[in-house]
Amino acid sequence: MNSDERNTNLKDSDVERSHFVAVTTISDSQAIRSVDFHPDGKLYAVGSNSKTFRICQYPQLSKLRQDQHIYPPSVLCKRTKHHRGSIYCTCWSADGELIATGSNDKTIKYMRFNKDTNQLVGQEVELNMHDGTVRDMCFLDNPSTKSRLLVSGGAGDCKIYVTDCVTGMPFQVFSGHTGHISSLYSWNNAMFVSGSQDQTIRFWDLRVNDAVNTFDQAGAIQNSPVTAVCVDPTGRLLVSGHADSACVLYDIRGNRLIQRFYPHSAEIRCIRFSPSAYYMLTCSYDSTIKLTDLQGDLANDIASVVVAKHKDKAITIRWHPTDFSFISTSADKTATLWALPPS
Repeated sequence: MNSDERNTNLKDSDVERSHFVAVTTISDSQAIRSVDFHPDGKLYAVGSNSKTFRICQYPQLSKLRQDQHIYPPSVLCKRTKHHRGSIYCTCWSADGELIATGSNDKTIKYMRFNKDTNQLVGQEVELNMHDGTVRDMCFLDNPSTKSRLLVSGGAGDCKIYVTDCVTGMPFQVFSGHTGHISSLYSWNNAMFVSGSQDQTIRFWDLRVNDAVNTFDQAGAIQNSPVTAVCVDPTGRLLVSGHADSACVLYDIRGNRLIQRFYPHSAEIRCIRFSPSAYYMLTCSYDSTIKLTDLQGDLANDIASVVVAKHKDKAITIRWHPTDFSFISTSADKTATLWALPPS
Protein backbone atom coordinates (compact mmCIF):
# COMPACT_ATOMS: atom_id res chain seq x y z
CA MET A 1 0.00 0.00 0.00
CA ASN A 2 1.40 3.41 -0.88
CA SER A 3 1.60 6.14 1.73
CA ASP A 4 -1.17 8.32 0.25
CA GLU A 5 -3.88 6.50 2.17
CA ARG A 6 -2.13 6.59 5.53
CA ASN A 7 -1.10 10.24 5.28
CA THR A 8 -4.40 11.70 4.10
CA ASN A 9 -5.76 13.92 6.85
CA LEU A 10 -9.54 13.99 7.05
CA LYS A 11 -10.43 16.34 9.87
CA ASP A 12 -13.56 18.43 9.31
CA SER A 13 -11.44 21.56 8.85
CA ASP A 14 -9.49 19.87 6.06
CA VAL A 15 -12.24 18.88 3.64
CA GLU A 16 -10.77 20.82 0.73
CA ARG A 17 -7.45 19.02 0.87
CA SER A 18 -9.24 15.70 0.88
CA HIS A 19 -11.44 16.66 -2.08
CA PHE A 20 -11.51 13.96 -4.71
CA VAL A 21 -11.95 15.05 -8.31
CA ALA A 22 -13.85 13.26 -11.05
CA VAL A 23 -11.43 11.85 -13.63
CA THR A 24 -13.48 9.68 -15.98
CA THR A 25 -17.23 9.16 -16.35
CA ILE A 26 -19.22 6.55 -18.25
CA SER A 27 -22.68 7.72 -19.28
CA ASP A 28 -25.45 5.23 -19.96
CA SER A 29 -29.09 5.33 -20.98
CA GLN A 30 -30.16 3.90 -17.60
CA ALA A 31 -28.98 3.65 -14.01
CA ILE A 32 -25.62 1.95 -13.45
CA ARG A 33 -25.70 -0.49 -10.55
CA SER A 34 -22.46 -2.43 -10.58
CA VAL A 35 -18.72 -1.98 -10.91
CA ASP A 36 -15.59 -3.89 -9.91
CA PHE A 37 -11.84 -3.45 -10.42
CA HIS A 38 -9.66 -6.13 -11.95
CA PRO A 39 -7.29 -7.30 -9.17
CA ASP A 40 -4.26 -5.71 -10.88
CA GLY A 41 -6.07 -2.36 -10.97
CA LYS A 42 -5.50 -1.76 -14.68
CA LEU A 43 -9.13 -2.38 -15.68
CA TYR A 44 -12.61 -2.13 -14.28
CA ALA A 45 -15.93 -3.67 -15.29
CA VAL A 46 -19.28 -1.85 -15.32
CA GLY A 47 -22.81 -3.28 -15.57
CA SER A 48 -25.93 -1.21 -16.23
CA ASN A 49 -29.71 -1.38 -16.03
CA SER A 50 -29.57 -1.08 -19.83
CA LYS A 51 -28.15 -4.66 -19.84
CA THR A 52 -24.83 -3.27 -21.13
CA PHE A 53 -21.55 -4.69 -19.85
CA ARG A 54 -18.24 -2.86 -20.34
CA ILE A 55 -14.61 -3.41 -19.43
CA CYS A 56 -12.72 -0.11 -19.23
CA GLN A 57 -9.11 0.94 -18.91
CA TYR A 58 -7.98 2.56 -15.68
CA PRO A 59 -6.42 5.96 -16.50
CA GLN A 60 -3.00 7.37 -15.73
CA LEU A 61 -3.27 9.60 -12.66
CA SER A 62 0.27 10.97 -12.51
CA LYS A 63 -0.74 14.33 -14.01
CA LEU A 64 -4.04 14.67 -12.17
CA ARG A 65 -4.99 18.26 -11.26
CA GLN A 66 -7.66 19.84 -9.08
CA ASP A 67 -9.18 21.48 -12.21
CA GLN A 68 -9.22 18.14 -14.03
CA HIS A 69 -11.52 17.93 -17.07
CA ILE A 70 -13.74 14.85 -16.93
CA TYR A 71 -13.46 12.51 -19.92
CA PRO A 72 -14.90 9.11 -20.87
CA PRO A 73 -12.68 6.07 -20.22
CA SER A 74 -11.33 3.82 -22.93
CA VAL A 75 -13.80 0.94 -23.34
CA LEU A 76 -11.85 -2.20 -24.23
CA CYS A 77 -14.74 -4.65 -24.32
CA LYS A 78 -18.49 -4.00 -24.61
CA ARG A 79 -21.51 -6.26 -24.71
CA THR A 80 -25.03 -4.92 -25.21
CA LYS A 81 -27.91 -7.09 -24.00
CA HIS A 82 -25.44 -9.07 -21.90
CA HIS A 83 -28.40 -10.21 -19.76
CA ARG A 84 -32.12 -10.27 -20.42
CA GLY A 85 -32.53 -7.84 -17.52
CA SER A 86 -30.64 -5.20 -15.54
CA ILE A 87 -27.13 -6.05 -14.32
CA TYR A 88 -27.22 -5.76 -10.53
CA CYS A 89 -23.75 -7.00 -9.56
CA THR A 90 -20.34 -7.62 -11.07
CA CYS A 91 -17.23 -9.26 -9.59
CA TRP A 92 -13.79 -10.53 -10.63
CA SER A 93 -12.10 -13.61 -9.24
CA ALA A 94 -8.97 -13.00 -7.15
CA ASP A 95 -6.67 -13.97 -10.03
CA GLY A 96 -8.63 -11.86 -12.53
CA GLU A 97 -9.27 -14.82 -14.82
CA LEU A 98 -13.04 -14.99 -14.28
CA ILE A 99 -15.67 -12.28 -14.19
CA ALA A 100 -19.29 -12.79 -13.14
CA THR A 101 -22.46 -10.74 -13.48
CA GLY A 102 -25.85 -11.15 -11.79
CA SER A 103 -29.17 -9.82 -13.00
CA ASN A 104 -32.85 -9.33 -12.23
CA ASP A 105 -33.45 -11.86 -15.02
CA LYS A 106 -32.59 -14.34 -12.20
CA THR A 107 -29.41 -15.55 -13.89
CA ILE A 108 -25.67 -15.35 -13.31
CA LYS A 109 -23.14 -15.39 -16.12
CA TYR A 110 -19.45 -15.94 -15.68
CA MET A 111 -16.77 -15.82 -18.34
CA ARG A 112 -13.04 -16.24 -18.72
CA PHE A 113 -11.03 -13.07 -19.27
CA ASN A 114 -7.73 -12.80 -21.13
CA LYS A 115 -5.79 -9.82 -19.76
CA ASP A 116 -3.31 -9.97 -22.67
CA THR A 117 -6.08 -9.19 -25.17
CA ASN A 118 -8.43 -7.53 -22.65
CA GLN A 119 -11.27 -9.61 -24.03
CA LEU A 120 -13.73 -12.21 -22.79
CA VAL A 121 -12.81 -15.62 -24.16
CA GLY A 122 -14.43 -19.01 -24.48
CA GLN A 123 -17.99 -20.03 -23.73
CA GLU A 124 -19.87 -18.14 -21.04
CA VAL A 125 -21.55 -20.18 -18.31
CA GLU A 126 -25.10 -19.28 -17.29
CA LEU A 127 -26.47 -20.27 -13.87
CA ASN A 128 -30.21 -20.52 -13.35
CA MET A 129 -30.70 -21.71 -9.76
CA HIS A 130 -31.97 -18.39 -8.36
CA ASP A 131 -35.69 -17.65 -8.44
CA GLY A 132 -35.33 -13.90 -7.93
CA THR A 133 -33.00 -10.98 -8.64
CA VAL A 134 -29.32 -11.80 -8.03
CA ARG A 135 -28.29 -8.92 -5.76
CA ASP A 136 -24.68 -9.70 -4.87
CA MET A 137 -21.85 -12.19 -5.40
CA CYS A 138 -18.29 -12.87 -4.27
CA PHE A 139 -15.58 -15.28 -5.39
CA LEU A 140 -13.66 -17.62 -3.11
CA ASP A 141 -10.88 -20.08 -3.88
CA ASN A 142 -11.27 -23.67 -2.73
CA PRO A 143 -7.79 -24.55 -1.42
CA SER A 144 -8.47 -28.30 -1.37
CA THR A 145 -9.59 -28.60 -4.99
CA LYS A 146 -7.86 -25.49 -6.40
CA SER A 147 -11.16 -24.49 -7.96
CA ARG A 148 -12.90 -21.13 -7.81
CA LEU A 149 -16.15 -20.83 -5.95
CA LEU A 150 -18.85 -18.24 -6.61
CA VAL A 151 -21.15 -17.27 -3.73
CA SER A 152 -24.42 -15.63 -4.78
CA GLY A 153 -27.65 -14.43 -3.18
CA GLY A 154 -30.58 -12.13 -3.69
CA ALA A 155 -34.36 -12.02 -3.79
CA GLY A 156 -36.69 -14.99 -4.12
CA ASP A 157 -36.04 -18.04 -1.95
CA CYS A 158 -33.51 -16.17 0.27
CA LYS A 159 -30.94 -18.93 -0.19
CA ILE A 160 -27.22 -18.47 -0.75
CA TYR A 161 -25.67 -20.68 -3.40
CA VAL A 162 -22.01 -21.70 -3.69
CA THR A 163 -21.10 -22.72 -7.24
CA ASP A 164 -17.99 -24.60 -8.35
CA CYS A 165 -16.85 -22.64 -11.39
CA VAL A 166 -15.15 -25.69 -12.92
CA THR A 167 -18.32 -27.75 -13.09
CA GLY A 168 -20.81 -24.86 -13.19
CA MET A 169 -22.88 -26.62 -10.54
CA PRO A 170 -23.93 -25.39 -7.08
CA PHE A 171 -22.52 -27.77 -4.49
CA GLN A 172 -23.60 -25.95 -1.33
CA VAL A 173 -26.82 -24.14 -0.45
CA PHE A 174 -27.11 -22.05 2.70
CA SER A 175 -30.55 -21.42 4.23
CA GLY A 176 -31.43 -19.26 7.20
CA HIS A 177 -32.32 -15.81 5.96
CA THR A 178 -36.04 -15.02 5.79
CA GLY A 179 -35.71 -11.86 3.69
CA HIS A 180 -33.99 -10.88 0.48
CA ILE A 181 -30.20 -10.99 0.62
CA SER A 182 -28.83 -7.56 -0.22
CA SER A 183 -25.08 -7.91 0.34
CA LEU A 184 -22.33 -10.57 0.41
CA TYR A 185 -18.67 -10.19 1.28
CA SER A 186 -15.73 -12.56 1.76
CA TRP A 187 -12.35 -11.78 3.28
CA ASN A 188 -10.79 -15.26 3.14
CA ASN A 189 -11.34 -18.53 1.30
CA ALA A 190 -13.52 -20.23 3.89
CA MET A 191 -15.88 -17.62 5.32
CA PHE A 192 -18.24 -14.96 4.06
CA VAL A 193 -20.85 -12.66 5.53
CA SER A 194 -24.37 -11.84 4.32
CA GLY A 195 -26.75 -8.97 5.05
CA SER A 196 -30.50 -9.26 4.54
CA GLN A 197 -33.80 -7.45 4.52
CA ASP A 198 -34.72 -9.73 7.42
CA GLN A 199 -32.57 -7.38 9.57
CA THR A 200 -29.88 -9.96 10.27
CA ILE A 201 -26.22 -10.37 9.43
CA ARG A 202 -24.94 -13.93 9.20
CA PHE A 203 -21.44 -15.37 9.07
CA TRP A 204 -21.05 -18.57 7.06
CA ASP A 205 -18.23 -21.12 7.02
CA LEU A 206 -17.86 -23.45 4.03
CA ARG A 207 -16.17 -26.00 6.28
CA VAL A 208 -19.21 -26.48 8.52
CA ASN A 209 -21.95 -25.82 5.96
CA ASP A 210 -23.84 -23.50 8.28
CA ALA A 211 -24.04 -20.04 9.81
CA VAL A 212 -21.45 -19.73 12.57
CA ASN A 213 -22.65 -16.39 13.96
CA THR A 214 -25.62 -14.04 13.62
CA PHE A 215 -26.23 -10.40 14.51
CA ASP A 216 -29.91 -9.54 14.64
CA GLN A 217 -32.39 -6.89 15.75
CA ALA A 218 -32.57 -8.37 19.22
CA GLY A 219 -29.02 -7.16 19.68
CA ALA A 220 -27.42 -4.39 17.68
CA ILE A 221 -29.33 -3.74 14.48
CA GLN A 222 -32.54 -2.29 15.93
CA ASN A 223 -35.15 -3.20 13.35
CA SER A 224 -33.59 -1.87 10.16
CA PRO A 225 -32.99 -3.92 7.00
CA VAL A 226 -29.33 -4.59 6.28
CA THR A 227 -28.39 -3.08 2.92
CA ALA A 228 -24.58 -3.46 2.89
CA VAL A 229 -21.87 -5.45 4.69
CA CYS A 230 -18.08 -5.41 4.55
CA VAL A 231 -15.22 -6.90 6.59
CA ASP A 232 -11.77 -5.37 6.93
CA PRO A 233 -8.80 -7.32 5.49
CA THR A 234 -7.76 -8.67 8.92
CA GLY A 235 -11.18 -10.18 9.58
CA ARG A 236 -11.49 -8.26 12.85
CA LEU A 237 -13.97 -5.50 11.99
CA LEU A 238 -17.40 -5.71 10.35
CA VAL A 239 -19.34 -2.67 9.19
CA SER A 240 -22.94 -2.80 8.06
CA GLY A 241 -25.13 -0.24 6.32
CA HIS A 242 -28.86 0.01 6.85
CA ALA A 243 -32.07 1.31 5.32
CA ASP A 244 -32.43 3.82 8.17
CA SER A 245 -29.07 5.42 7.15
CA ALA A 246 -27.14 3.87 10.05
CA CYS A 247 -23.65 2.40 9.93
CA VAL A 248 -22.87 -0.18 12.60
CA LEU A 249 -19.34 -1.24 13.54
CA TYR A 250 -18.78 -4.65 15.13
CA ASP A 251 -15.80 -6.34 16.73
CA ILE A 252 -16.04 -9.77 15.08
CA ARG A 253 -13.63 -11.62 17.35
CA GLY A 254 -15.06 -10.03 20.48
CA ASN A 255 -18.61 -10.60 19.19
CA ARG A 256 -19.70 -7.12 20.26
CA LEU A 257 -21.07 -3.89 18.87
CA ILE A 258 -18.57 -1.02 18.86
CA GLN A 259 -20.89 1.78 17.84
CA ARG A 260 -23.67 2.97 15.57
CA PHE A 261 -23.39 6.24 13.67
CA TYR A 262 -25.27 8.05 10.90
CA PRO A 263 -23.00 9.48 8.18
CA HIS A 264 -25.85 9.84 5.66
CA SER A 265 -29.41 11.15 5.52
CA ALA A 266 -30.87 8.26 3.50
CA GLU A 267 -30.47 4.52 2.96
CA ILE A 268 -26.88 3.32 2.70
CA ARG A 269 -26.31 1.23 -0.41
CA CYS A 270 -22.66 0.15 -0.27
CA ILE A 271 -19.69 0.15 2.12
CA ARG A 272 -16.04 -0.62 1.46
CA PHE A 273 -12.90 -0.49 3.57
CA SER A 274 -9.84 1.00 1.88
CA PRO A 275 -7.16 -1.59 1.02
CA SER A 276 -5.28 -1.01 4.28
CA ALA A 277 -8.45 -0.25 6.27
CA TYR A 278 -7.37 3.24 7.31
CA TYR A 279 -10.59 4.61 5.80
CA MET A 280 -14.05 3.52 4.81
CA LEU A 281 -16.26 4.65 1.94
CA THR A 282 -20.04 4.70 2.12
CA CYS A 283 -22.53 5.64 -0.57
CA SER A 284 -26.18 6.44 -0.09
CA TYR A 285 -29.48 7.24 -1.69
CA ASP A 286 -28.78 10.81 -0.49
CA SER A 287 -26.48 10.94 -3.59
CA THR A 288 -23.25 11.40 -1.64
CA ILE A 289 -20.14 9.31 -1.07
CA LYS A 290 -18.51 9.82 2.32
CA LEU A 291 -15.07 8.93 3.59
CA THR A 292 -14.73 7.93 7.24
CA ASP A 293 -11.44 8.02 9.15
CA LEU A 294 -10.89 4.75 11.08
CA GLN A 295 -7.48 5.56 12.55
CA GLY A 296 -8.64 6.71 15.98
CA ASP A 297 -10.60 5.10 18.81
CA LEU A 298 -13.58 3.55 17.04
CA ALA A 299 -15.70 3.80 20.18
CA ASN A 300 -15.51 7.62 20.05
CA ASP A 301 -16.99 10.05 17.53
CA ILE A 302 -15.97 9.16 13.98
CA ALA A 303 -15.26 11.85 11.38
CA SER A 304 -16.94 11.44 7.98
CA VAL A 305 -16.64 13.90 5.11
CA VAL A 306 -18.34 14.14 1.71
CA VAL A 307 -15.76 13.33 -0.96
CA ALA A 308 -18.00 12.92 -4.00
CA LYS A 309 -21.57 13.56 -5.06
CA HIS A 310 -23.88 12.36 -7.82
CA LYS A 311 -26.99 14.02 -9.27
CA ASP A 312 -29.13 11.09 -8.13
CA LYS A 313 -28.89 8.08 -5.79
CA ALA A 314 -25.40 6.63 -5.33
CA ILE A 315 -25.58 2.85 -5.64
CA THR A 316 -22.17 1.14 -5.61
CA ILE A 317 -18.56 2.02 -4.73
CA ARG A 318 -15.26 0.21 -5.18
CA TRP A 319 -11.75 1.19 -4.07
CA HIS A 320 -8.85 0.81 -6.47
CA PRO A 321 -6.65 -2.11 -5.26
CA THR A 322 -3.57 0.11 -4.69
CA ASP A 323 -4.23 3.75 -5.62
CA PHE A 324 -6.14 6.16 -3.38
CA SER A 325 -9.02 6.34 -5.87
CA PHE A 326 -12.47 4.82 -6.25
CA ILE A 327 -15.37 4.34 -8.64
CA SER A 328 -19.01 5.06 -7.83
CA THR A 329 -22.16 4.27 -9.78
CA SER A 330 -25.47 6.05 -9.65
CA ALA A 331 -29.09 6.31 -10.69
CA ASP A 332 -27.96 9.44 -12.55
CA LYS A 333 -26.82 6.97 -15.27
CA THR A 334 -23.10 7.41 -14.68
CA ALA A 335 -20.11 5.54 -13.29
CA THR A 336 -17.40 7.95 -12.21
CA LEU A 337 -13.77 7.41 -11.23
CA TRP A 338 -12.63 9.77 -8.47
CA ALA A 339 -9.05 10.39 -7.38
CA LEU A 340 -7.13 12.62 -4.99
CA PRO A 341 -4.79 15.07 -6.78
CA PRO A 342 -1.22 15.28 -5.49
CA SER A 343 -0.90 17.90 -2.75
